[in-house]
Amino acid sequence: MAKRTLRKIEPVPFTQVSIEDDFWAPRQKINRDVTLNVQYEQLKSTGRLDAWTWKAGEPNQPHIFWDSDVAKWIEAGAYSLALHPDGQLEERIDAYIDAAAAAQEPDGYLNSHFIHVEPEKRWTNLRDWHELYCAGHLIEAAVAYYQATGKRKLLDVMCRYADLIDRTFGPNDGQMRGYPGHEEIELALVKLYRVTEEPRYLKLAQFFVEERGRQPHYYVIEAEQRDEKTKQSWVGDFSYNQANVPVREQTEVRGHAVRAGYFYAGVTDVGAELGDESLVQASKRLWNNLTQRRMYITGGVGPTHQNEGFTIDYDLPNESAYAETCASIALIFWAQRMLHVDPRRRYADVLERALYNCVLSGESLSGDAFFYTNRLAVYPPMEPFTPGGVGARRSDWFGCACCPPNLARLLASLGGYVYSKSEDALWVHLYVGSSVKLQLAGQEISLRQETDYPWNGQIQLKLWLNKPARFALMLRIPRWCPKARLLVNGEKVALGKVTSKGYARIERKWHDGDKIELLLSMPVERIEAHPKVRQDCGRVALQRGPLVYCLEEPDNGPDLNDIALPSGSAIEAEFDPDLLGGVVALTGEALRRDEDAFGKALYRPVGTDYRMIAFRAIPYYAWANRELGEMLVWLNAMV
Repeated sequence: MAKRTLRKIEPVPFTQVSIEDDFWAPRQKINRDVTLNVQYEQLKSTGRLDAWTWKAGEPNQPHIFWDSDVAKWIEAGAYSLALHPDGQLEERIDAYIDAAAAAQEPDGYLNSHFIHVEPEKRWTNLRDWHELYCAGHLIEAAVAYYQATGKRKLLDVMCRYADLIDRTFGPNDGQMRGYPGHEEIELALVKLYRVTEEPRYLKLAQFFVEERGRQPHYYVIEAEQRDEKTKQSWVGDFSYNQANVPVREQTEVRGHAVRAGYFYAGVTDVGAELGDESLVQASKRLWNNLTQRRMYITGGVGPTHQNEGFTIDYDLPNESAYAETCASIALIFWAQRMLHVDPRRRYADVLERALYNCVLSGESLSGDAFFYTNRLAVYPPMEPFTPGGVGARRSDWFGCACCPPNLARLLASLGGYVYSKSEDALWVHLYVGSSVKLQLAGQEISLRQETDYPWNGQIQLKLWLNKPARFALMLRIPRWCPKARLLVNGEKVALGKVTSKGYARIERKWHDGDKIELLLSMPVERIEAHPKVRQDCGRVALQRGPLVYCLEEPDNGPDLNDIALPSGSAIEAEFDPDLLGGVVALTGEALRRDEDAFGKALYRPVGTDYRMIAFRAIPYYAWANRELGEMLVWLNAMV
């Protein structure tokens, strides 16, 4: 299969990037030292790690999605091992791989639930069950582990499984025209194709993308084969699985948010690899709908627990927000793929927004507790009465444990999101203290990035070259930044003349030791939502740089919804090393009504006196790391 890729830039692999700052490097260390270990213990105690050897009558019967939980943990472990060898971690992963290989059926099939619990039901309910989803995550784990360690055992196991899936599904006589109810395998097959160069895997990914939503509808066909009266999905229609119509006909993101993010990332991958502009255009159309009408200010997506996903345009409730951690991680995957086919700031800005806010909120600062959902307002006394709970406390694990290992694999591979390269340029998407080495302009080039981002916008980059070379540095100028300055070796560069699509292009003959200084202003901004976001009318959110802020009860007392922020009042930003591991907090004055003026009255004519109070706001990602209390992102605005 001839390569016709539409990718204009390629990510610099995380293995070529060393993160060395005071913000992300400690989080990666906690991920290695704490998170991977506590997740191993949870996977072990719940039976997931021993699912391949389970026998009838034993406890911990394998569930239909358990293999995916372990696969993501293996993938996270592989990324960690690639940069930080760990004999114990590698032994644990190898033991699981040995068990999986021994359990694999002669034809290549590999799913712990359907091998041990319901073997007669293999491939009978793609709509609701997770066979292809689990296969996708195991494929990603196999690719990552092979690339990290050079060990092929799991890769070979998954190639045999992928070969079986390829024989089973497709448009030819004797094949099933089915596709996964929970998408993921599409992007996994593209990864497998890239590492093996086997074109059948890319063609299979294309089939899963192209067949989805076509008539006669496969989910109806398989439901009839099961003698099932209800042909539609349990939530009402096939938009839950993004299978209502073929992807080229879709105009809005619908259904389950995680499935949507994974699917559209896979669509973008397939379109890019095949040179299919129509698939990329479909991705762009859906991206615009999501980010312009259906995304929280935190980068969260999916407002309701009913379908763990989308409702209608501009429906973004705060106290009942679902905003699953996995959904924002899937959004990051999609954003990176869009960025590489269409290198524009808007994709990297969304990637950054989701990363620093919703995704980071999904894990405690200690690395051992997790949010499944990430709400934008929390009132703990309502927890017993709110469907799904209000999510005021992180949990150490979940029955559906997709989010914790998903976070672990993203954090372990974070370096792969910082830089990209093209034939004549090195692109800097994220401002993270780090070093990178790559081949460019005919030689190995090293760049070191030093910054205290996200606490301030001062970024310094230094180049090391064996000999002078001409190429371009592409530096993202975030949309949130109202004013930026750029200097090369102390000489000012006119940003307006060199910036296009949100990236400043500095092209010149570079020399060893050249220095670039980028100064991004970070004022505290009051942000308002579109008037159609009814839940936020008359309210403002606070943002500084990439970080969204919130008020918490430990700093401001209860009844946060009665606090009003006067227009134009001063807000100060100051780093507090003793607060939540060291954060820039925002402080200022706001107004509260005088509760005593109400007496015993529940209602009274307007006329209550306000009193001035001091408030403190913290980065949203850091909330719920102290005592239980209220939290609020959108504040009343007083004109």
